[in-house]
Amino acid sequence: ILKSKRSLKHAEVAIARRAVEEGRGLVVVVNKMDLLKGKKPYESVVKAVPEEIQTVIPHVTGIPVVFVSAIEGRGRTAAMRQVVETYEKWCSRLPTARLNRWLRKVMGRHSFKDQSAQPKVKYFTQVKARPPTFVAFVSGQTQLLDAEVRFMMKSLKEDFDLGGIPIRITQRGVEKNKGRRSGKTIRTMKRKERMVSEKRT
Repeated sequence: ILKSKRSLKHAEVAIARRAVEEGRGLVVVVNKMDLLKGKKPYESVVKAVPEEIQTVIPHVTGIPVVFVSAIEGRGRTAAMRQVVETYEKWCSRLPTARLNRWLRKVMGRHSFKDQSAQPKVKYFTQVKARPPTFVAFVSGQTQLLDAEVRFMMKSLKEDFDLGGIPIRITQRGVEKNKGRRSGKTIRTMKRKERMVSEKRT
């Protein structure tokens, strides 16, 4: 909870970053809006606070901000509604079929290549919630680049309305074995190699 007439304190930034690192959803509540007299100061704070939050926590986009006045009782319902909405996003689970339809569209918007030195995402699924955690099964000799993973995270947030909560993506390799069984290529899954999340680096 912030106060309307000052910027974020170090302790508040530290708490917000710790919440994100622990995989928690985040709602920012700005109190004492009743102290702002006039339309211009009010609009200035409403514009400045989300920008400041995005600056100090750039790795999580769409963090909701609610402006309230505790002494006047203004904004309490909106704050609780936003908390419930963020919690529901944090607990959300997306069907695998829907995710793989989404994956085909995402790969069409980005240069995911299927060459020996370039991985391609073959399959995408959610393995847990709280926070939403996904596994990308990739082919090729290398993993997805960090920029490609960030692109997938950004697309997930935008396309499934997951703004304001951290999400995590794990990569697993898919290899083709030389042996064949019943005319079908045998595929094996490597063990989990790296977890990519929105933790601060």
